[in-house]
Amino acid sequence: MKFIGIIPARYASSRFPGKPLADIGGMTMIERVYRRASLALDEVAVATDDRRIADTVEAFGGRAIMTSPDHRSGTDRCYEAYRLSGSDADTVINIQGDEPFIAPSQIEALKGCFERPGTQIATLVRRFDPARGWDALFDPNTPKVVLDSDMHALYFSRSIIPYVRNHPWQEWIESATFHTHVGLYGYRADTLARLVELPQSPLELAESLEQLRWLQAGYSIQAALTDEPTIGIDTPADLAAAVEYLKTIEA
Repeated sequence: MKFIGIIPARYASSRFPGKPLADIGGMTMIERVYRRASLALDEVAVATDDRRIADTVEAFGGRAIMTSPDHRSGTDRCYEAYRLSGSDADTVINIQGDEPFIAPSQIEALKGCFERPGTQIATLVRRFDPARGWDALFDPNTPKVVLDSDMHALYFSRSIIPYVRNHPWQEWIESATFHTHVGLYGYRADTLARLVELPQSPLELAESLEQLRWLQAGYSIQAALTDEPTIGIDTPADLAAAVEYLKTIEA
């Protein structure tokens, strides 16, 4: 099996314009993502609609693929880049361009999901640490997921799932195991070609979670566990936190 990593990266962002080019310890965020992904993948490319990002990637020796500015999602951009890449990889890894500390082991865990012949789509989940407290679990910006006994995703939600019926909510964290979603995806190439043709589904529109479109259409999503910390950067405040985190791991 052959893998290609695609990193969708847009310049426009309502909360943080130019985010992929933000400096983190003397290196742009997109370069950090690219270099870490390259530790686990032989073939990596950045999919972008902005020449500034493409030029930055090419300047550090990476590969950039220019894509349409009209895509609805990173998945659509990922598929166009895969088609334009000329790659013969049969599996595509979609890597978030705002995760500068993605661990190669996380990509390896995702790749391992495709050792199962029936895997169509794969993603990562993390056991919620009770020490983080109720507010962190309640946060709608942290999607939750419930799994079957074979680690297939049953449902994703911005609400807390499962609902723990026989306990007051203050005891839920101690009464059940919760999992949160880590937004790293893998797709068999032929599956990805079908996913981008799907219309938005009612569940996706309700929760604003693209993966619900796939589940509602009948696709299976295999999950793998990760305990590695990640820092997603959505705002300048997140960037400041990432810079401080980098100091701790480089000390």
